[in-house]
Amino acid sequence: MTTTQILIYGATALIALLLGAVAAWFAFNGRTKTQGKLILRDAEKEAESLKKDKLLEVKEQFITMKADWEKQTSERNAKLQSQEVQIQSQLAQARQQEMQLNQRQDELARKRNEVEAIRENLNNQLGIIEQKKSELDRVHKTEIERLEALSGLSAEEVKERLAQSLKEEAKTSAAAYINEVVEEAKMTAAKEAKKIVVQSIQRVATETAIENAISVFHIDSDEIKGRIIGREGRNIRALEAATGIEIVVDDTPEAIILSGFDPVRREIARLSLHQLVQDGRIHPARIEEIVHKVRRQVEEEIVETGKRTTIDLGIHGLHPDLVRMIGRMKYRSSYGQNLLQHSRETANLCAIMASELGLNPQKAKRAGLLHDIGKVPDDEPEMPHAELGAKLAEKYHEKPDIVNAIGSHHDEMEMTTLLAPIVQVCDAISGARPGARREIVEAYIKRLNDLEQLALSYPGVLKTYAIQAGRELRVIVGAEKITDAETESLSNEIAKKIQDEMTYPGQVKITVIRETRAVAFAK
Repeated sequence: MTTTQILIYGATALIALLLGAVAAWFAFNGRTKTQGKLILRDAEKEAESLKKDKLLEVKEQFITMKADWEKQTSERNAKLQSQEVQIQSQLAQARQQEMQLNQRQDELARKRNEVEAIRENLNNQLGIIEQKKSELDRVHKTEIERLEALSGLSAEEVKERLAQSLKEEAKTSAAAYINEVVEEAKMTAAKEAKKIVVQSIQRVATETAIENAISVFHIDSDEIKGRIIGREGRNIRALEAATGIEIVVDDTPEAIILSGFDPVRREIARLSLHQLVQDGRIHPARIEEIVHKVRRQVEEEIVETGKRTTIDLGIHGLHPDLVRMIGRMKYRSSYGQNLLQHSRETANLCAIMASELGLNPQKAKRAGLLHDIGKVPDDEPEMPHAELGAKLAEKYHEKPDIVNAIGSHHDEMEMTTLLAPIVQVCDAISGARPGARREIVEAYIKRLNDLEQLALSYPGVLKTYAIQAGRELRVIVGAEKITDAETESLSNEIAKKIQDEMTYPGQVKITVIRETRAVAFAK
């Protein structure tokens, strides 16, 4: 019986005693005996009922506690079994590792024994070699002594005489070989050089078209000529003033002649005329607007031409300003030969010749394309175009060998790389072929350039245009800087300076134009 049951029985007995005491007290107070017995019996019944209830409650608690204890016991046993399995697995792994370690130790011991055996064998062989070496040295010494006794010379004297003999023989053979190579080179050098040059020329396709000083603008009918001239010639004067090109409207059917030495100006005038004729609105204000717009378009076309040229030649990484200068070559000529065509031709010749000589063809092509870049700068300082081109290339971070090739292709600089003579030769090949250049055209264009630059040197002069093949020089001055009275004096000064400093055929007409404009907008 558990402690809980004992406590329950004790409590039941105590209750019964209390009930008995109560019954005795009632009897003591004069109650009847029968009433006391009834009370006592009821108390006993109630105590018995209470006892049963408490016993049932105790049994239920005992069963619950027993079930909990059995559950905890089973969980503990399961946990212990799992731990036992893990411990056994770890013990098995440890035994396996121990076996592997023992095997490795056995293997190492076996290899150590083999190494010791090999070492002992090597030591034995080294001993034999040392013994044979000592014997060989002894025999060699004996033989040398015997040879010295026979020849009457020491070993050092024999070596010296042998070396001297071999040296003299080698010198003689080398001199003969060098003479033979030099003679052969002299016989074949000229032939090989001519072969390389001929192959380079044959592999480059050339065009023999020469830039002219005029452009022809075709029109649909002669009625358009009147609209281009305008009332009292105001339209044609405005167009000539805006473009600097002489526009010849004569009896030539369905054609207008644009005359000017600057190809860029001629192209701007041609495109402006084309847009004006298509638009139909031809008046001075519209002419200035169209010419300004076309000038921007031509600048964009120049950049696009430069990019297209570099892409066609496979040249990359050029500075944008160099690309723009390459595009401007399209509108320049060198002794009548288109400068861009000449530079492309030189670049291809340089690449082919460099490849034949085992040099880098890409570098040679780059130097050939840029060799005349000094002819198309934004400003034109007084220095040879080769030196100016070298400075521009150096400014835009070209490599030193390319800079040297550009600067030395007319011998203004000393050649320091193999690219320089290649560029010089290919430039001469491109310019010397039949029909490539005309000295007269170059001199003519230079004279017109000098005319314009001379007039621009005076203060107040805004623009100058040499027209009519250099027979007229139009000078546009600022209205706020020069008065009407000063324009006549300026024209006389320019005429006198041209007479003193320049050589020209016939006579040159100097026209000074001063305009005052008033602009208003109707809104």
